[in-house]
Order: sequence, then structure tokens, then C-alpha cells
Amino acid sequence: MATKPGILTDWPWQPLGSFKYVVLAPWAAHSTYSFMVKEESERDIGYFLILPFLLLRMLHNQIWISLSRYRTAKGNNRIVDKGIEFEQVDRERSWDDQILFNGILFYVGYLSLPGSHNLPFWRSDGVVIASLLHAGPVEFLYYWLHRALHHHYLYSRYHSHHHSSIATEPITSVIHPFAEHIAYFMLFAIPLLTTMLTGTASIPSFVGYVTYIDFMNNLGHCNYELIPKWVFSIFPPLKYLMYTPSFHSLHHTQFRTNYSLFMPIYDHMYGTMDKSSDTLYDASLKRREELPDVVHLTHLTTLESIYHLRIGFASLASMPLTSKWYLWLMWPVTFLWSLILSWNYGRAFVLESITLQKLKLQSWLIPRYNIHYMFKWQKGLPQQRLKKLY
Repeated sequence: MATKPGILTDWPWQPLGSFKYVVLAPWAAHSTYSFMVKEESERDIGYFLILPFLLLRMLHNQIWISLSRYRTAKGNNRIVDKGIEFEQVDRERSWDDQILFNGILFYVGYLSLPGSHNLPFWRSDGVVIASLLHAGPVEFLYYWLHRALHHHYLYSRYHSHHHSSIATEPITSVIHPFAEHIAYFMLFAIPLLTTMLTGTASIPSFVGYVTYIDFMNNLGHCNYELIPKWVFSIFPPLKYLMYTPSFHSLHHTQFRTNYSLFMPIYDHMYGTMDKSSDTLYDASLKRREELPDVVHLTHLTTLESIYHLRIGFASLASMPLTSKWYLWLMWPVTFLWSLILSWNYGRAFVLESITLQKLKLQSWLIPRYNIHYMFKWQKGLPQQRLKKLY
């Protein structure tokens, strides 16, 4: 919560709690019904695909969450040496609110805007227009909006909520008050609305642009450096067109630098580029994996226990014996993911890393379930997988 919460801080469906997804139910039901009952020539595939697209966005974000927590636990290329506190985990559990908000606006826009129906599968001019509008108006306007949000009046009422997280995670990127998300969507809608009103929109330009926003948001907040130096060596001007996780991390630790959205060119132009950006980038790339002083070994229990890990769902990590209704719907994915983890992952891996004063503690996960310890032919496998660590 911001230090002095302003108007439109809370999300409209906050009182619904875990039932907040019902706000999309009428739209999802209507789009599915229309697709099923209409003749093939009258079906609007774009309207029907909105719900699957929202689900793919949630999966995309969850992959980033799991990967980031795994990498930061190992320690190599980590940027900020600060643990994630329980308050931050609780504050960032609502990362899917912005997807619900976008989903409602997508449905409303699709039904009301001209040029939104029966989008073609490809139009090159629409992709070019969306790219140019993002690099120009969107990035420029966001830079100045972001600087305005750091003014003490707006910062205390809105943006301080986002900056409560010093050691960022991918989902930190979308943790803002409702009012901020309204402003951000208005900016990101510029390329989408322009292509629709000019008749140049297509499904790839729409899906691709939103996916680009999600990808770069997650990238900039993942707290480990993953952009290799050879990328900028091949095309040096790219350093002005694409930020790195260490670049944006400085914004969360220094606050008054590196305001750009995804393209640092505006920080270079207006003198807000942090002078230590290159130094932190190099240091993060050179950082090696940490060696622990104490190791706690653990293993999986049931197939669903993969979701209770820190790299799984934060909402379940503190409730190891709890089973939710949606886990039954995910059973095919659970079974497949469990097979991949237990049979193809060749060794125990770092699950969590904690520093207690000068003592470094790690939890290692052996990718085996309770049932594996009940068979004689499986008893030696956990030890074999542990030996591969050394």
C-alpha cells in the first residue's frame, strides 16, 4: 500500500477475493457461445481467442516467476542481495489483477471499436506502425509520466506502492494501484487503437505487442542479469533501445535515475542515466554461484507438491497440505510437469537461499516423490543425483 493512498488505489473487485475471476465469466461465456453457435463464415476468431490469450499471459508470467526464483536462489548473476520478505510476497500476490483489467477492456474494445472484428492473421504495415508508435509516443510519454509519479505528491499516494519492493521479482512490474494501471493502459493502447482505427491491425500485431510488454516488464524486474554482452557488441545502438535487469534495478535502489520504460535512450537524452549502470551490469554478469555453509535437503511428496514450492505458487507455498479446486483442472499439466521434473532433471537443485548474518543457508530439492522411496530399485537414485552436484 502507498504511504498515503490516493483515490482509485484499490481494484474494483478486491472485495471478491479469490472469486474475482467471475468478472470475466460473462464475456468468456458470450465469446465461447458465439463461436460455437454461429456458422463458420460468421465466426469471429479474435473475440473467441481473448480468453486463451489471457490464460497464456498468466502462464508466461508464472514461467518468469519460477525461473527468476530459481536463478536468484543459485546466486549467479544476481543483482540485489536482499531477501524477499513475507510482506512483499503478500503484496505481490495480486499480480493477475492487471490481466483481468486488460481482459475486460479487450472484450469491451473488441465489441465496440471499428476495425476490431475479424482481424487478419498478418499485416506488415500494422506491425511497423505499432513498433514506431511504441518507440516514439509511448516511450516518451511514459518517461515523463514516470518522472511525474516520483514527485512527492503522486509518489506518496501511488507509486511508492511499487517501490516498496527493493529486491524485485518479475511480478513486481505490475504491482501498482488501480489508478496507475489506468494511465499505463492508456499509453499502451496508443499503438493498438491506432492500428485498429487505420485498419492495419492484425492478430499478431495485437498479441505480439501485448506479449512484448509482458516480456520486457518481467525481464526488467527479474533481479538477475541475463543479457549477454555479445548482444550489445553485435549492435552497439541496442543499448539505447533495450534495457537490462541491472539497469532497471538501479531505479529501484536509487529512485531518481533510469526512468525509461524499456528504451534507455530517453534517460541518456535528459540526463537521468545512472552513472553506475554499466558497472553494475558487468559485475552482475561476472557473479558466480554461491557456495552454502549449511544445506537442508528436501524432496517432493505428492504430484501437487510442486506447486507448494517457492518456485511454484506463492499462494500455496505457506499451505503445504492444502488442495485447491483449480489444481484438479490442472491435473494433466501437473502430471506432465511432474514427469519432466522427476525423470529428466538429473540432479538435486537449489530451491531457496537465505543469509543469516554471515551464515549462508540453502535448501536443495531432490526431484523424487515419496513413492520413489518405497521401491528398492529407486532407493539409490537420490544419492546418485546428489553426487552429481560435486
